[in-house]
Amino acid sequence: MIISDDLEKLLNILPIEISKTIEKYPNKNQLIEIVMDLGKKPEARFSDHVYYISNKNINWQDINYCIRKLGKFNVDNRTGVKNTLHRISSINNREGQIIGLTYRVGRAVLGNINIIRDLLEIGHSILILGRPGVGKTTAIREIARILADEIGKRVIIIDTSNEIAGDSDIGHFSIGRARRMQVKHPQLQHQVMIEAIENHMPEVIIIDEISTELEAIAARTIAERGVQLIGTAHGNSLENLIRNSTLSDLIGGIQYVTLGDEEARKRGTQKSILERKSFPTFNIVIEIHQLYSWRIHQDVEQNVDRILQGSRPILQDRFINLDNKYIIKYSQYNNNESISNNKSKLHFIKEHSGHFLHELFNKNMNINHKIYLYLHSLSYKETQSCIDNMKLPIILTKTLDNANAILGLRMQTKNTPKLREIAKNKKIPIYVISNETIPQLIKVLKNIINSYDLKKVYKNTHIFDSLKEMRMAILNIVLSKNQTVELLPRIGYIRKYQHILAGYFNLYAISIGKEPFRRLRIYPRSLA
Repeated sequence: MIISDDLEKLLNILPIEISKTIEKYPNKNQLIEIVMDLGKKPEARFSDHVYYISNKNINWQDINYCIRKLGKFNVDNRTGVKNTLHRISSINNREGQIIGLTYRVGRAVLGNINIIRDLLEIGHSILILGRPGVGKTTAIREIARILADEIGKRVIIIDTSNEIAGDSDIGHFSIGRARRMQVKHPQLQHQVMIEAIENHMPEVIIIDEISTELEAIAARTIAERGVQLIGTAHGNSLENLIRNSTLSDLIGGIQYVTLGDEEARKRGTQKSILERKSFPTFNIVIEIHQLYSWRIHQDVEQNVDRILQGSRPILQDRFINLDNKYIIKYSQYNNNESISNNKSKLHFIKEHSGHFLHELFNKNMNINHKIYLYLHSLSYKETQSCIDNMKLPIILTKTLDNANAILGLRMQTKNTPKLREIAKNKKIPIYVISNETIPQLIKVLKNIINSYDLKKVYKNTHIFDSLKEMRMAILNIVLSKNQTVELLPRIGYIRKYQHILAGYFNLYAISIGKEPFRRLRIYPRSLA
């Protein structure tokens, strides 16, 4: 990794005594911020400690000296240092006089997001969560450069506080070829987001600190127009976002639903439940809890539903080990457990079966077995939008030779005998809809997936069926209701895979009975 911080330019605008003391400090490259409050000792803050720069309290002369070295403060009480990423924020008294300053060190870290590069190349919208100072802005700055320079997309940054690309009309070198739009007033951020779409035809929009309902609505508008969105928000986890009424729309929104008596009994729940309202704005959510350690919700729609149902979301933990190697592990964690106490309770897939089980648990089980769909008399853009929102393993093709299925409007398909003849000769199924509406498109796309032979993904359909049955039993009975469950009798080599699956969920399982009725009994964790 290459780190550029321009620390000298920040030290040059500080009082001479403070500047010289920091210059001599051995760990100055780890400096996060400098705090100067009227009547208090100046502090240099690091990730793990605070260093008092001087025993002398800050006075009015020190504050005024610093203000003269700085540019004009914006309405959000922020300013910057020209041609750097540093940010200076002020604390004012009732009369509007500055009585405190926070100097935030801005760093460009090239190479710090290689651990999630595969997610960027997919093209899904990504939301990054984390507490202040954990590295969200540094991450999206590097994401902007990667997308613009290395992946070759048209990227626009909405830089409300000039924190991503620096306090200058010329963007900092760390954003590469990405373009930057400045915002005159923080309250106009949502308008600039829409303006970027309408005026500049971006493929990717990057926005730091989505914090208001209007910005959340603007983000949904951008996503619905087929533009990849990379954003950040304050919050430690996906659960925080679900509870946040202002920002919950980013992950689909939450609503109360009243079930009928029969449906409530069938689900084993009360009549009033929480459900997700619509498709999430962001397909992927990344939680940054500490430097170079990222927790990823790769299927936000599925994980939000699981959290609302009281189940544990399925996650990826990505981090860099002591040998500077990237490690990816799949895990589950309890919503009520803290991150620090949860490390010993992660349930990892065994290496020899990880790929097999991961594809089974993934909602799109046949992700490596795409369905090629040929469209006849339908909007390519509208259909692609539905496919992207539902995260279906469907690729739209413009040639019949590659197609596994054909989708078209009923009347136009009926009046095209040549198409039907080709489909018949090639044994390609034809699906039709009456009108090109979103509900009909969603319904027919689901039918295509359901009718497609998913069992081709696995050579042995018996293993697939048994593990599918076992997965449903674990999710709906063992984990949800904390009850023991017995599976259907299976032969020995299938029970071997069932034991692997039990280990994935960190559950205790034993084989009981005699052949040919030998079967697995799975115990909840409370009884294991």
